[in-house]
Amino acid sequence: MKQNLPLGKLDFPVLERLLSKYKTQSDARIVQGPALGEDCAVLEYSDHYLIVKTDPITFTAQDIGWYTVQINANDIATTGATPKYFLSTILLPYTKTDEEDADRIFGQISAASKDLGISVIGGHTEVTHGIDRPIIAGTMLGEVKKDKLVLTSGAKPGDVVILTKGIAIEGTSIIAREKEHELLKKNYDKSFIETCKNYIHTPGISVVKDALIANREEVHAMHDPTEGGLSAGLYEIAHASKVGLLVNRKAIPILPESEALCREYGLDPLKTISSGALLIAAPVHNANKIIDALHKNNIHASIIGEVKDQSFGLKISDGKTIKALNYSAKDEITKIFNE
Repeated sequence: MKQNLPLGKLDFPVLERLLSKYKTQSDARIVQGPALGEDCAVLEYSDHYLIVKTDPITFTAQDIGWYTVQINANDIATTGATPKYFLSTILLPYTKTDEEDADRIFGQISAASKDLGISVIGGHTEVTHGIDRPIIAGTMLGEVKKDKLVLTSGAKPGDVVILTKGIAIEGTSIIAREKEHELLKKNYDKSFIETCKNYIHTPGISVVKDALIANREEVHAMHDPTEGGLSAGLYEIAHASKVGLLVNRKAIPILPESEALCREYGLDPLKTISSGALLIAAPVHNANKIIDALHKNNIHASIIGEVKDQSFGLKISDGKTIKALNYSAKDEITKIFNE
């Protein structure tokens, strides 16, 4: 019997098999092509590298235009590049969309792009059958000096792993937005719910500033944990870099609202969508410089682990025991849509 794929990103082994099976045509200008853990393509472009990224927004319809710009800009920034140009394909549900809806999404894209200094250079919009909420797939282009390029695959044994802000930030906002009425019935305070909804702005899901500040110093790898949460992000660094990782569970910051909502819906915060956090692998001698620079810009950052040899594997410690760190491409947030 044919088995349907689960909701969310493709499982890592499935994706890796497909990438291996359907390799792209060779081109000397491709510096980085499709690879598990690498979120952007890197192309030779004069004296710079051109960075290209595409990503959709599917888990939420609220502020979807704003979300799409932020998420794509984040991945560009994790390569050390400055996001510059944006295009989007906007699909709107038939019989559920009016001109005001389209205007709102265009306005969100415009506002987010202006905030980040990004130019909107094109795209496509249509009303279509077969969907029940707006879906946007964004494409972002950026550029970086060749000596400042950072890839997920650059982590080295002996590096420390730094995390900014905290985990499950985006997940907290999604839960509050999608389950607002249910949370009110469960006697959650309205101000608490509004705080959670506003997590996309405070502490915020953008890591553009985080990444560009960190990259002023020597960093070996950067990655933003999105679907699959922190655990999946750590796995992607380890896999791409061919290294092991030891993570300190007690050092991983989780804000109280995130902890409360994850507990309410039985979600593992380490596996819940975490846009807003940035993972940085950096040499030990640079760690304090990076953390200090982030703190000076009001961005919380702390060391949560260290990079080991590949033979060590991917592990987490609670201070007493060390065990394997479980990870999955399927995000915990999908549980709230299955109820």
